[in-house]
Amino acid sequence: MAENAAPRDTPTGGRPTARPDLAAMLVPLCRALVDAERPVLDAHGLTMWAYSVLLRLDDTPIRTQAALADAIRADRTRIIPVLDDLESRGLIHRRPDPGDRRVRLVSLTPDGRRVRDAVQRDIQRGEEELLTRLPAADREGFVRGLLALHALPGIPPHRPSGDA
Repeated sequence: MAENAAPRDTPTGGRPTARPDLAAMLVPLCRALVDAERPVLDAHGLTMWAYSVLLRLDDTPIRTQAALADAIRADRTRIIPVLDDLESRGLIHRRPDPGDRRVRLVSLTPDGRRVRDAVQRDIQRGEEELLTRLPAADREGFVRGLLALHALPGIPPHRPSGDA
């Protein structure tokens, strides 16, 4: 008799919950959002990595190029050409740290800030069009939830339990 009972952590019997996994819902949405961003980035002459750099550099310089790469989760060796391009276009500035000349401070220039803001404005205009498909209360809750998750300190990768 007990063998027919659903386990306590699986309210639907065989499946843990009635909703799809978060990644199953978010990955297609994220891909669609990235695809929608590409024309905006192209119009401004930026790659996704370049835009990530501009977004990460707010009004405080980042102490090292390696720290910047880590912050945007980019490969440290592959970010150098992105930084070189942004610097040659006058969008970022790299200068030696006065406290340690081996370290290069990376910061936005006024032009970099202008480009970053214009791109973000254009991207978010498209996002707002998508969000209008949700009722206002759901839209506000969705964005609030994403902001809360985004603000969490480094989320560690999932490690499956040893229970099989």
